[in-house]
Amino acid sequence: MPDIRANLVAAVRQRIARARGIAQAERERAEQRSLSAKQQVEKIRHSAVDTVAASAAERDRKLAEAAARHATVIINVARHADTAALQATLAATDTPDEPNPEAPADGTAPGAAGLAWDRWSPTAIEVGQVAPPVRIGHVLLRGIEVPALVSLLDRGHILLTGSSRSAIDGVLLTLLMRSLGTVPFGSVHLFGYDPEHLGGRLAAFAPLAGARLLSFAGPRGLTSMLDGLVDEAHRISQKVLAGEHASLRERAARGHGRPEPWRVAVLLGDGTEPTVHERAQIRRLLRTGVACGIHVIICDLPFEAPDRGPGRSIATVDVTTINIDAVRAIVDVYPLFHVVLDDPPALPTVTDLSRSIADHAIIGPPPTTLARLLPDRDKIWTSDSTEGITTPIGEDASGRPVQLSLSDHPPHALIGGPTGSGKTNFIYAWLAGLASRYSPDELELYLLDFKEGVSFARFAPTARDSTWLPHVRLVGLNVNTDREFGVALLRYLGEELRRRAEAAKSWGVTKLAELRQEDPDGRWPRIIAVIDEFQVLFGARDALTNQAVELLEDLARRGRSQGIHLVLASQDVSGIEALWGRSALLAQLTLRVALPKARRVLIETNPAADEVPRYHAVVNTDSGVTSANQIVRIPNAGDRAAWHELLLDLTARSLATPSGQRRPRVFDGDAVPSLDEAPDFLALRPTARARARSPRAGGRAGTPIAILGEAVDVAARSASVALGRSPGRNIAVLGTSAAEARSVLDASARSLARQYDQGEARFSVALLDGDTHPAIGTLRTALPPDTEWFDRDSVPDLLSRTVLSIDEQPDTPHFLLLYAVDAAARQLAARGPHGTGHDLLRQLLHLGPERHTHLIGWWRAVARLRDDLGGITARFDPIGAWVALDVHGNELSALSPTGAPRWYPRPWRALFFDRRTHRTSEVMIPYREFR
Repeated sequence: MPDIRANLVAAVRQRIARARGIAQAERERAEQRSLSAKQQVEKIRHSAVDTVAASAAERDRKLAEAAARHATVIINVARHADTAALQATLAATDTPDEPNPEAPADGTAPGAAGLAWDRWSPTAIEVGQVAPPVRIGHVLLRGIEVPALVSLLDRGHILLTGSSRSAIDGVLLTLLMRSLGTVPFGSVHLFGYDPEHLGGRLAAFAPLAGARLLSFAGPRGLTSMLDGLVDEAHRISQKVLAGEHASLRERAARGHGRPEPWRVAVLLGDGTEPTVHERAQIRRLLRTGVACGIHVIICDLPFEAPDRGPGRSIATVDVTTINIDAVRAIVDVYPLFHVVLDDPPALPTVTDLSRSIADHAIIGPPPTTLARLLPDRDKIWTSDSTEGITTPIGEDASGRPVQLSLSDHPPHALIGGPTGSGKTNFIYAWLAGLASRYSPDELELYLLDFKEGVSFARFAPTARDSTWLPHVRLVGLNVNTDREFGVALLRYLGEELRRRAEAAKSWGVTKLAELRQEDPDGRWPRIIAVIDEFQVLFGARDALTNQAVELLEDLARRGRSQGIHLVLASQDVSGIEALWGRSALLAQLTLRVALPKARRVLIETNPAADEVPRYHAVVNTDSGVTSANQIVRIPNAGDRAAWHELLLDLTARSLATPSGQRRPRVFDGDAVPSLDEAPDFLALRPTARARARSPRAGGRAGTPIAILGEAVDVAARSASVALGRSPGRNIAVLGTSAAEARSVLDASARSLARQYDQGEARFSVALLDGDTHPAIGTLRTALPPDTEWFDRDSVPDLLSRTVLSIDEQPDTPHFLLLYAVDAAARQLAARGPHGTGHDLLRQLLHLGPERHTHLIGWWRAVARLRDDLGGITARFDPIGAWVALDVHGNELSALSPTGAPRWYPRPWRALFFDRRTHRTSEVMIPYREFR
């Protein structure tokens, strides 16, 4: 059975041959009347072998010189021959080796451009491809249906004429439906003008309006709509094409992307003549619109299509006129044939497509990849941060990279966006660009996340992945309840600022760039501190908030000169009273980044954040002023696999540098630290020389140090007490949390024992409550073998013997650890030969420290400690340091020299105060309990 496709090609070729014969006959008659015309036709015949379009153009131009009576016939025949040749060529070249049941029968209008409606579905072209012509019906050639195609997107404009309104509307639906289905969703913006039916003729496309892909002009809005489109054409020509490309079609074909959507203006008139200005604007669009991706469909608007004129071929005429009656039409490109119109698509099908396109547009197109932000491998770590730091953050509307900088101007950034807007992704993209361009000697990062999450965990070493971002000096995770750590970071950066300022002063300069020039051997990287959800710092009206604001303001004002930059991010900054009341602080945050629906990041009269789509951001370097807006498309920077590959590469590079890698400080608010990993604990040694003053814990040479917990501090410092020979060098642990109290006493005992060889110090432990016994077994192995152990009944004997022998060995330290002292109140109240146990306890607290005897005790309430010290009139002077666990701040007023501290108990957090070193109390974290 002969192949149907081959028969179709043969039939078309026969028709072409016949058409060429007619053309030849007409040419011969023309040659008899005009020798000149005969010579021109001969040239056209020879040049036609180059391209169909070129031969048609040359033939049209030259045949115009022939007699007018014969020229029209010859041109029409030539156009028909060109069209038939084009269709036959496409049908032949598109024939696959194996039949494709989903392919259109003609092969010339692929996918959605030509499929029958019963099996139609959207089939978007690839980026860089040209939108195909679309089918409106078919032409019968020798009984074979050949598709009738017209050009719109990337090709031209359409003029619909005729007497049948319903047939015209059907062709309009067909044109728009097929055009929308052949390109990526959301890449066509429709502009409708329908004064007679008030947009009713385009009602099936109404869902596009919700996604801002369809705009209607009112009965008097034609002028403004045309003016807007002409302005768009001018902008695209000047700023997007910019003399580098002839059209958006050519730009995309060269691999430079398509930064602008197709714009289709549907002008459905009511018979009213357009004004002179409107007519002029339409002609401008017809003349220049195709190059700028702007196309016009005109219907029932009295307007005469531009005359093709002599010498203008199919390739150069941008307006296609379709004259329609009830079921047939004549297309001026091939006027000798009647087009049998396809039935229009069903209105529900059009509406469903419009909804799908609108939903896709609202969600937004998928972002580009992280790789687009990264430099070539030979460019990694080649940038210099002396004058500032710059990296591409994404692409603008024309596909060009947008650079984001921090330097003297702008010095700091404010990023805002609600949950799901892409704020974390934006920060990832920024960090990736910076870390791949600047080495750790040029840039250091401090990352703090106040959310209940681990956004920055991938940049720190973990149990599962030992790699980290070499630039990172600190990563703070789950810090939502530890505002103190945020203040500690600001305080640390303030100290670094002072250090740099002093160094600059010593060299006689004022700025980091000058300091680096004067001190080329010094290490002066720029510092970026990223604080996500920074508004948590101002979560209460208290002293901590005041400290945070003062430190932030100082860093924002003076940090720019010394290369310290703040990047503050928040879901919503509109309600931060402490921030918005400080105009001096806000004035320094000149770089503003607003993600979709962000509030108060830009100025109130700048609504750009409400209009920007997903995966985009408004970048503004002028404190949010509207004129400085720049819309940036942000890549997908959250891909874990891409980050892992980047971290491996950067880690390998850092290991190859002379300075190698420096492990970052990781603070996890949800993790309980371990004493065995504490730097201060590991540094302790059992020699008097090793017990010399610790820069982190304090104390004179030979003074033992009791480590109690981890300070909420950037440097992983331990909260410690130096137990010297001065009054009050005793420690009280207060609260009912048995596990935390045991951990504090255990840490102090272990740290003290680590500083002495056997026999150099004495330890006595009294377990006075049953809750202390389960975890005490491991402590026995850490303390010296000669440690004495006591219970409730024997604790009075411990106090008696200690007080009576306190002067016998004044140079041998003696440490008494009493667990739940108040649990032995009855035994201590009993009177013995040397007084009650309470009397002995008070003597020990008063006299002991000067004889190198120190008591570390746990009381389950402040009131019980007061009772043991002598009642309501007792002074707390013998307690030089205390740790409050689940004790409210108002209960600590007698122990704090500044009054009741603002303290509310939190799990596994404690308030620590040492009269010798503190002005106010500080928060600490008890170390993990030993098991």
